[in-house]
Amino acid sequence: MTVFYELRLSRDFLESIMSLIEEVRGRMRLAAEVAGLSSEALAPLLRPARRIDLKIPLRLDSGEERVYEGYRVQWNDALGPFKGGLRYHPQVDLAEVEGLAALMMLKCAAVNIPFGGAKGGVRVDPKTLSRSELERLTRGLASSLGGNIGPTIDVPAPDVGTTSEMMDWLADEYGKMVGQSEPAVVTGKTVSRGGSEGRDVATGAGVFDVFEALEGHFALDSKNAAVVVQGFGNVGAEAARQFAEHGASVVAVSDSRGGVYNANGLNLAALESHKETTGTVSDFPGSRAVSSKELLTLPSDILVPAALENQLTAENAPFIKTKVILEAANGPTTPEAEREILKRGIYVVPDVLANAGGVVVSGFEWRQNRENARWSRAEVLSRLKAVMSAAATDVWEYSRRHETSLRLAAYALALERLAAAERSRGRG
Repeated sequence: MTVFYELRLSRDFLESIMSLIEEVRGRMRLAAEVAGLSSEALAPLLRPARRIDLKIPLRLDSGEERVYEGYRVQWNDALGPFKGGLRYHPQVDLAEVEGLAALMMLKCAAVNIPFGGAKGGVRVDPKTLSRSELERLTRGLASSLGGNIGPTIDVPAPDVGTTSEMMDWLADEYGKMVGQSEPAVVTGKTVSRGGSEGRDVATGAGVFDVFEALEGHFALDSKNAAVVVQGFGNVGAEAARQFAEHGASVVAVSDSRGGVYNANGLNLAALESHKETTGTVSDFPGSRAVSSKELLTLPSDILVPAALENQLTAENAPFIKTKVILEAANGPTTPEAEREILKRGIYVVPDVLANAGGVVVSGFEWRQNRENARWSRAEVLSRLKAVMSAAATDVWEYSRRHETSLRLAAYALALERLAAAERSRGRG
């Protein structure tokens, strides 16, 4: 007997994802006013082009058969193929996927790369499945998506709960479906299977590239800056490394189990070794323990939230003591918090700009696959810096011309580019 596998969604989670899509749409409407877009031009950008319901049958190693459910939301392809991650998570929900797809559309447009926005996910806890079960699930996902993906249609990538190896499986299965190898159907693959050099550090490196392009406007110098990083995973750790390599003092970091602080600066190499040994940054010698909540209000020049959404809130915004917030995570600042933070003269560099390095290098991977080329790590990171620096400058100049925040500037600039692309395609 086939069993439909369901996981209960918490009320708090449902409220947060409903607020995400409404939050994005609300900010888009404000940005449209800044850009002077008509309601007719904005309307197609507020709704997805397509929603795809997925049902993926899976035979477990035990012989039991289950059907896992999921979604792929393709928001807009005016600038190029749909682009966005595929996640495996027990609380995947259509409203969440829609909000993330809309953000991906804005992110690609804000940094001026030739992709649209999409997102997808399967409601599954990947930790409960064996490697062979995950492979069968991923190949089943490729079959379920079918002709809805392709190098010129929709190009998925790894996300929460998915890996480069899973993208290898998806690309291989897609190649079997179309009768030829098509590595450009997905990005984020392992390097041996067509993935790009530099993808592992792209998001964190891009965070620093954006700061470096704007530090003069912030009246800051990375060589003398005190940096606080919330979240010491792949993105946060790389951002911290980049700042330290350029002379900054990383004074505090945290992970899911706690945080550490030293006003004179942390030895990052020793801290990374400590985390590799113990599994956490907590109890690092020569540091003071701080909670993740306390870490956000420590004195600093640069605060890098690189963990979860909704970390900077109306409750803690009055106590934040920094000059610049670089959103390495998606959605770490609530609208209420941002209003308070901006009133206090603190710059907020939004997620759609600050953490776009990952999708930029995904685009480089797609291009290398299409051209049968292979770029060195140094070339990838050099090209990344050029794209991120140009995007940061564009957003800064737009914000000054229109006397608006960096977030609304990024959104408004993205909407202008999207509306122009819609018109050029005869759709707007």
